[in-house]
Amino acid sequence: MIEINGRALIKGKAEGEAVVINEISFYGDVDPETGKLKDGRSIKGKIVVSLKPRGSTVGSYIIYALKENNVSPKAIIMVKSEPIIVAGCVLANIPLIDNIPKDLVKNINDGDKIIINGDKIIVIK
Repeated sequence: MIEINGRALIKGKAEGEAVVINEISFYGDVDPETGKLKDGRSIKGKIVVSLKPRGSTVGSYIIYALKENNVSPKAIIMVKSEPIIVAGCVLANIPLIDNIPKDLVKNINDGDKIIINGDKIIVIK
């Protein structure tokens, strides 16, 4: 079990399986109708864990569309977020935590259980 405090940009509680993505662009990498990544994995009901975002200003609306289509992640964890991701998470009311060490992301695998409560992250392997 790993416990760490991050910075909750959008506070909330969530519990679910990790989907680890090195770099994510919500515009282009995620289908807003299905919640599936280009590689076929689903982020629906999962905790997205990523080193960093990349992409377009449309990303905020993709995050919102994921929520409206009931295929959104339960939460997003990043080493460093950016305003487009923050805006999307505000619109969709999805917990967002950043300011976590890169090493933590590298030690999380798809399927690891993650519990989020405010700034606190617990990873159960």
